[in-house]
Amino acid sequence: MRTRQEAIEYGLSFPDTYEEAPFHDLNWQLVRYKGNKKAFLWTYERDGFINLNVKVKPEKAYLWRSIYPAVIPAYHQNKDHWNTVILDGSIPDKDIRLMIAESYDLIADSPAKRIYDAVRQIPYGCVATYQQVAAVAGNPKMARAVGNALHKNPDPDGIPCFRVVNAKGELAGEFAFGGAGEQAKLLKAEGIEVINGRVDLTRYQWKSEENAT
Repeated sequence: MRTRQEAIEYGLSFPDTYEEAPFHDLNWQLVRYKGNKKAFLWTYERDGFINLNVKVKPEKAYLWRSIYPAVIPAYHQNKDHWNTVILDGSIPDKDIRLMIAESYDLIADSPAKRIYDAVRQIPYGCVATYQQVAAVAGNPKMARAVGNALHKNPDPDGIPCFRVVNAKGELAGEFAFGGAGEQAKLLKAEGIEVINGRVDLTRYQWKSEENAT
């Protein structure tokens, strides 16, 4: 990711977001969350490179800076809660996207954020249904939104979407989770038996409060 357009397009891929250039200086273009109008992605050109300002938890701010020299304390913003990401080609796209996604999560109170938080709660060695995840996220009727959010999972390592199956215990289509058989492989690695593309929910379903009997 090297251009302002790429960064803004990725920021706008999150639910309920919009672009704005609020200052007299058109060099500054922002992506905001509609719910509270807060900006989670600031873009501007400085010293020949496109820079992004993204919100971070303080402990993550210093972690990202220690990993990449092109991540520095934020220009013109709080140094503990914001980082500047310099798009000089030295940072892998997946980590730039992850930093933008984390910024969005900190700013927004969105269905996608609640869905990701719910999926993070699914224990190792368990699965949950789309409707169950929706219920944990606060609205049992948004099972379809769960599927949409998981297909845009910004952090597969931290958000274990492979643990989500349908109401019959069936795995997702082969296009998901990195290719044919990948979801089954990940589940089996956690000791979950997969037979003919299906998991036995009576054995492996997460006993969340919403699903307790």
